[in-house]
Amino acid sequence: MADHRPGDPQRLRQELVDELVAARRLVRSDPQAARPRVRDAKVEPGERGEPWWQPTPEGRREPLAAAIRALPWHRRPDASICPSEAAWVVGGVTWRGLMDVAREVAGELSRQKIVAMGRRGVDVDPADAAGPIRLARGPRW
Repeated sequence: MADHRPGDPQRLRQELVDELVAARRLVRSDPQAARPRVRDAKVEPGERGEPWWQPTPEGRREPLAAAIRALPWHRRPDASICPSEAAWVVGGVTWRGLMDVAREVAGELSRQKIVAMGRRGVDVDPADAAGPIRLARGPRW
């Protein structure tokens, strides 16, 4: 059985670096919009939040949420991500162990309307989401 990987880790990390650069540029023109984007882009690489060298299961929630919010910024406005992409960014080769937490965090962000959770272009309720799901920008993005 082939090992499924949610994406090229270098590409995903580069997206976060690109988001950090873009968010920092935005600070001059729109500091209120820039601050949460800078925060999210910094949490995942370990500049903010819990120390990356001592992760706890609960401590992974914040970086997962940050990755879910930050990754779509450099994609098309209608693009979506898989929760596994956030898990891969946060967990590296141990990403599979984070999938349940990544889906829980995605459900929380969906209930807050920050992301829209769907399958095949149709919105799904986080409580009923089984199988593959995609996360897109929500109304409160």
